[in-house]
Amino acid sequence: MPLDKNPSSRDAIRTGQIPEQEISQLLLRACHDLRTPLRSIGAHAELLLRDLPAGGDSGLEERLGFIVDGSRTMNLLVDGLAAYSIALQTDARTFQTVPLEVMLRTALSGLAPMLSGCGAEVSYDSLPVVQGSPDRLIQLFENLIRNSVNHRGPAAPRIHIGAEAHANEWLFGLRDNGPGVDADDVEAIFKPFERLDATHPGPGLGLAVCRAIVSGHGGRIWCESKAGAGAAFFFTLPKVVG
Repeated sequence: MPLDKNPSSRDAIRTGQIPEQEISQLLLRACHDLRTPLRSIGAHAELLLRDLPAGGDSGLEERLGFIVDGSRTMNLLVDGLAAYSIALQTDARTFQTVPLEVMLRTALSGLAPMLSGCGAEVSYDSLPVVQGSPDRLIQLFENLIRNSVNHRGPAAPRIHIGAEAHANEWLFGLRDNGPGVDADDVEAIFKPFERLDATHPGPGLGLAVCRAIVSGHGGRIWCESKAGAGAAFFFTLPKVVG
């Protein structure tokens, strides 16, 4: 039904009270519709660049290069928005028993080329079993580790992940040796599109995805840091009942 024929939808848009599920579906549809034309634009610009004669129009080559770079940036944004929209759909009714240590090892396997490329080392303590979505929890570890690697200092990244048992929940911590985050920015980094480092090519959605995943699992996530002293990311997940 068109929005202009649905008073409740119009009211939701006007008041900014659109349910997360509807936002997620809208984002996924937009990402799906954008992917094909973006890839087509980038591919055809690359073909035109390849077919330019040697010593040809340098101005045209530069403009085509802008199109290729722009399409790549837009594809990164679309991928980030798709991941964020899926994270918003985390549904406790689909949860299963998940060994977090296996999820972490799976995440590390997928990140292996990036980690070896910068000499990063990731250590971890024994991790518990929780109720959750395996795919989303793998993504949580991937995003947190990738964030520490992307925002590393001059030294090779050193990352450690641990867990503590509390009364009704597990407290997890990821600590790195990076440049840290200014105390005024430890909350802002979890907002969508918030990038403290303007030179970083990502869309600024990695930590927003982490917050959506943890929230969907009934937990909390936050950062404790100060500039120049590394960062510690903490999140909680409920204990398995029974």
